[in-house]
Amino acid sequence: MSLHAQMTQEAQAALAAQKRNSTVSSLIIAILSLFLIGLILFIVALTVEVKNPPEIISYSAGVEDTEEIEKPEMSSEVERKPSSPSSSMAKVIAANTASPTAVPVPDIEVTEPSLDFGNGDDFGDGWGDGDGWGGGGGGGGGASFFKQKVKAERIAFVIDYSMSMSGKRISLLKKELARSVGALPETMEYQLIFFAGPAWVAGSEVKMAQNRRSAVVSHNGRDYKWEGKGANNWETKGSKLRSPAWMKATKENLDASLSAIQSTALVYGTAWEIPLEMALDMKPQPEVIFFMTDGVSGGESERIAKRVAQRAKRKDIKINAIAMMDPSARDAMGALAEITGGQFSMVNKSGKTQVLIKGKEEE
Repeated sequence: MSLHAQMTQEAQAALAAQKRNSTVSSLIIAILSLFLIGLILFIVALTVEVKNPPEIISYSAGVEDTEEIEKPEMSSEVERKPSSPSSSMAKVIAANTASPTAVPVPDIEVTEPSLDFGNGDDFGDGWGDGDGWGGGGGGGGGASFFKQKVKAERIAFVIDYSMSMSGKRISLLKKELARSVGALPETMEYQLIFFAGPAWVAGSEVKMAQNRRSAVVSHNGRDYKWEGKGANNWETKGSKLRSPAWMKATKENLDASLSAIQSTALVYGTAWEIPLEMALDMKPQPEVIFFMTDGVSGGESERIAKRVAQRAKRKDIKINAIAMMDPSARDAMGALAEITGGQFSMVNKSGKTQVLIKGKEEE
């Protein structure tokens, strides 16, 4: 038989109240504990952040002090070494001052370009028309041909179209002649005279006999007959050959000339004298004649050259001569240029040009 004690209602109420108080106290203690731990961790974190920056700053300060000590030493050494260059600069300034000893310096500089006058570049980028030679202002226009440049208002081109000009020679000639004629300014007057055995104005029709002893040149509705005794001895027969008329360098005329340069066929023979006389007889007379050939005009070449040159000199006409890949014409063509105050150039077998005699305008 067991005995059970019965609690009163007051005791049960007191016990329940005690349990509630214990639970609330436990919760409060737990919350306070968590807050305290968080506070401690926060303080520790602040302590770490505050301690680290001083270490970084103190290290940087040490590096800056070292750099400031080295800079003055380097600057002092650099400033003391330019003593030798300063003396060389003083020499340059002294050389530029006006004094008798400075006179030879320009003479040395002037001779260097003359050695490179025939720079050997292929045709097309020689004198061109972009360096003031196609301007037509002041003393008239200008032209260039096989590295020779001139200033003039009237220019005659006397060009070899003989059979020996075939292959590379005629290709080089047509390229350079077309470049030179195409660059003429409108203010200039010009004419193209082609020759082989007979001579004719560019654009004429030339019919050579099969036996190569005669030819007929048709120009402006008229026929001019020629007779030949070998390659170098040709003369007109019957109607007298008139001196060519000048042409203005208009687009229409230039186009016609460029077409004639390309389409004209090569003809038998090489006779200089009559085509050069045709140019000398033009009215008004030319100021400059560009004369190009690849060979001599027989055994009388030098005599013919000197006779023509003397007549040109009396008329004050310069003859600029160009020998195309044939050194045998050098003496005769050199005489043409030297006597008249013109220029003389040689075109070698590779197609490069060298000016051997400069004209008076170039001195």
